[in-house]
Amino acid sequence: MAAAKNSGSHNYADALSKCLMFFEGQRSGKLPSSQRITWRKDSGLKDGSDVGMDLVGGYYDAGDNVKFNFPMAFTTTMLSWSVLEFGQLMGSELPHALEAIRWGSDYLLKSTSVPDSVVGVVGDPNGDHTCWERPEDMNTPRTTYVVNKEKPGSEVAAETAAALAASSMVFKDSDKFYSASLRNRSIQVFEFADKYRGSYNDSIGDGACPFYCDFSGYKDELLWGAAWLYKATKIPQYWDYVKNNIHFLGPTVVRNINGILVTSLTGDVTEFGWDSKHAGINILVSQWVMTDPNNANPFIPKADQLVCSILPQSPAQKSVTYSPGGLLFKPGGSNLQHSTSLSFLLMAYAGYMKASNKVIDCGNNFVVTPASLVNFTKGQVDYVLGSNPLGMSYMVGYGQKFPRKIHHRGSVNPSMENHLQHMQCHEGDLYFKSNDPNPNILVGAIVGGPAEDDSFEDSRSNVPQSEPTTYINAPFVGVLANFLKG
Repeated sequence: MAAAKNSGSHNYADALSKCLMFFEGQRSGKLPSSQRITWRKDSGLKDGSDVGMDLVGGYYDAGDNVKFNFPMAFTTTMLSWSVLEFGQLMGSELPHALEAIRWGSDYLLKSTSVPDSVVGVVGDPNGDHTCWERPEDMNTPRTTYVVNKEKPGSEVAAETAAALAASSMVFKDSDKFYSASLRNRSIQVFEFADKYRGSYNDSIGDGACPFYCDFSGYKDELLWGAAWLYKATKIPQYWDYVKNNIHFLGPTVVRNINGILVTSLTGDVTEFGWDSKHAGINILVSQWVMTDPNNANPFIPKADQLVCSILPQSPAQKSVTYSPGGLLFKPGGSNLQHSTSLSFLLMAYAGYMKASNKVIDCGNNFVVTPASLVNFTKGQVDYVLGSNPLGMSYMVGYGQKFPRKIHHRGSVNPSMENHLQHMQCHEGDLYFKSNDPNPNILVGAIVGGPAEDDSFEDSRSNVPQSEPTTYINAPFVGVLANFLKG
């Protein structure tokens, strides 16, 4: 196995600009005059009306027209962490990053406006997935699924608390009132998540499953939320919560891999994404305990173990595999979510290590420096942008060769500008089955990515490879920003 080959030919500023533009293509609600992906129009303007709430706004998670709050909150958390770590490097793109965060956090404030309840999903996923229609046309049920005291959903509530806390820090200097609103709401939402414990899998059923079923349990989200609240508020009780409960996470995590439940024996060390926050907790906490011997355990040893389990030359047991061209892989579909999210963690940890003059000994005289982590991550970034055996950029609109038939309703169907008439549920099937490239380019969308042999099928029907998601792009924002300093 070889690490992805580096290439100095990529325009990281252009890639960052496009990576952020993608979020405008995923917007739900009333679009602003500054909207740059102009083939998208207003949608979901009555969301929440079935429960007497204003739930207009937020993001569609992927190529469908549902607002899944669990991955949307994680997306908002990761966009915020990207700005907190690397915002000073973003230059003229920073305002766009702040817009992307605010579009998410505004909606999450609406979703938590009723005390002791959190919106989990807007839009009936089963109804939505039976139709191939534009978000501007959708006439499938816009059912609102809510968790509350009687029907709790600790994972979606705690991830929402994390997103609100993280975004409160982003706006601390530029909009103090808004920042305080986010921070105060995050405290309330976390209290609800912790006090009324239970999984939203059980509470909202087919609103969550099988689409974004939580397989890793909700304890990781509670710890993740508490860690972010401590970072945002410096209130000791949240740090105590993390320290007192981290040992309850356990070493195993269950993941759904292509419909099969698989147990990862090193889950609390190596798993990170919209479902599993385990590795993210250790990296986040490491920032303030790296030089604190009294509190370093177990966070620093587990963060170090994550690093040693990823780097190809490390003698430690691996938590990932690599394609012949050097792309990091974990089992299951939409693989680039793992490459981007783990790359973000390594990049953030490299910064914390550098600030503390730390290196990692993985055994057999294999020592990891901050520079070696940055170099590894650059290889992953360059692979995504086109330094791979196919010469294919997996970011739509970046480079000369990129996916043209992505699995995305708005991109596939003709735009409102070219087809003003309302399209019914199955009128889009014709365009889905077409061999023509998508008429609307969803600039910046990072698709699920290639197979483990570096092959790629540019086909709408190959959903794991061709569908973009917000949680693939969100961590990539921070990673790309880091390379602008070069």
